Amino acid sequence: MDNKKDILLHACCGICAGYPIEYLKSIGYNPVVYFSNDNIDTKEEYKRRRDALIELCKSRQTEYVIEEYNHKKFLERIKGLELEPERGKRCDECIGMRLDQAAQYAKYKGFKLFTTTLVISPHKNYDKITLLGEEIGKRYNIEYIGINFKKQDGFLKTNKISKSLGLYRQNYCGCEFAKSHLKDEE
Repeated sequence: MDNKKDILLHACCGICAGYPIEYLKSIGYNPVVYFSNDNIDTKEEYKRRRDALIELCKSRQTEYVIEEYNHKKFLERIKGLELEPERGKRCDECIGMRLDQAAQYAKYKGFKLFTTTLVISPHKNYDKITLLGEEIGKRYNIEYIGINFKKQDGFLKTNKISKSLGLYRQNYCGCEFAKSHLKDEE
C-alpha cells in the first residue's frame, strides 16, 4: 500500500460510489472502498446496497472492505433524535458515526487519507460533512480529503455509471426514519 496516494473512500451505496471512484483514480489516488452503514433499516436493504457496491467495485477493479451490519448500533447512537427532521441532528449523528467508523478503520489499516461518497448527493450538505470529516480526522491523526463530488455534474455521472451496470437503486438514505418521511410526502 502506497500511503501517499491510497485513500479510504467511505461509500453509502453503489450508485453514489461510481463517479467518486473514477474521479479519485483520475487525479492519482488509489481508492479502497469502505462500506459500513449501520443506518440501513433492514438486513435485506443492507444486502442489496452491499451487493450493488461489490458489483461496482469489481467492474472498476477497485478494492473494497465490507463491515458487518449492526443496525442496533445506529439506533443507540440516534436515540432521542428519531423525530428530528431530515437533514437535522439525527442525520448529523448518523453521518458522524459512519465517518468515525471509516476513520477508525483507516487508522487501523495505515491509511493517511479518507473521504466519503455522501457528499455526492444533492440532499447532503458538503460543507457540514467536510467540517465533520476534518474534525474526526484530527481525532485519529489522519487527513479527511474534502472533495465535492457533486461538481462537474458528478451526481449525473454517478447515476449514468450505476444505470449502465444495472445497479440496485434506492430512493432513501437508508434509515427507517427517512423512509417514513418519504411516506409522508406521498
